[in-house]
Amino acid sequence: MKIFLVRHATPDWEHNDLPYDIQPGPNLSPKGEREAEALAHFLKSRGVVRLLYSPFDRGARTAQIIAAANGIPSVADEELAEWPMAAEPEIHVRQRMSSVFRRAARESAELGPIGLVSHGGPIALLLLELGMNQEELAPYRTRFDTTNPLPPAGVWKVERSHGDDQLDFQLVFTP
Repeated sequence: MKIFLVRHATPDWEHNDLPYDIQPGPNLSPKGEREAEALAHFLKSRGVVRLLYSPFDRGARTAQIIAAANGIPSVADEELAEWPMAAEPEIHVRQRMSSVFRRAARESAELGPIGLVSHGGPIALLLLELGMNQEELAPYRTRFDTTNPLPPAGVWKVERSHGDDQLDFQLVFTP
């Protein structure tokens, strides 16, 4: 089982009239488009066979670029959406992210590596829910923007070896 947790590429921050945490949110900037192309090459080299993605514009566009470049299917999944902090309790985000992760893990065990395109906050909560401790995650949350554990277009690999119940977490791509 191998899952790649992908943060969407850099959004167009100039559209400050679009709330970041309410759909559709901003789309990708030209820089984000280039990052998504680099991300597509990286995920192809890792054998990703399918993507699930946040329906927010920046997540959908990131996934669209990756899927088109790699000829793989991609499906929108509401559970990968951004975290509207004022409207959704942390426990709910952890539960929905964990739910989509478990489904993807079962699929990955049969088909191969799966990519989940989401957002920094939900990815951080999922890493904690899956067993990474706060001390391990803390250095990453100070390294990137606004306490996110990975930069735009960054990727965490979560892997389980055959017969091993322990998950391995590794930041494997930063543009």
